Amino acid sequence: MTAADLPAVSAVAAVVHVAYPEDDVVAAERLRLFPDGCLAHLAGGRVTGYALAHPWRAFSIPALDTLLGAIPADVLYLHDVALLPGARGGGAARAAVGRLAAVAARRGLGRMALTAVAGTAGIWGRLGFVAAEAPALAAKLATYGPGAAYMLTRPPDRR
Repeated sequence: MTAADLPAVSAVAAVVHVAYPEDDVVAAERLRLFPDGCLAHLAGGRVTGYALAHPWRAFSIPALDTLLGAIPADVLYLHDVALLPGARGGGAARAAVGRLAAVAARRGLGRMALTAVAGTAGIWGRLGFVAAEAPALAAKLATYGPGAAYMLTRPPDRR
């Protein structure tokens, strides 16, 4: 993703995440702070999806529509993965998660984390994430709507 992609990223977000709107400066800050975690999905020369990820603390959820300021790190937090309906089903989300897992490994971040919303925990489970017991996050998870779940990838095998 480049700064030139940000208007298209905003347009995708407006279609995909109607219930979770964020100001355009949020994506711009993620790109500035951690460009390795910002991916654009292109089809036919246009942005049809994106992924935003950044280092963060495990068992902590950054607030929606909020600037980070800095990025503490022990996991790679997938802030958002969004694909327009026509871009779904072709493996783009799996490819983005794979690329981001490589970024996490290269940066020494052993795991990835996310907040699954709107009943998407099953999708994330198929991509290698498991729901984590996180009672301290219950109040924050409630702000994401019913069924929101904090999820992590399994720790790497250190055998």
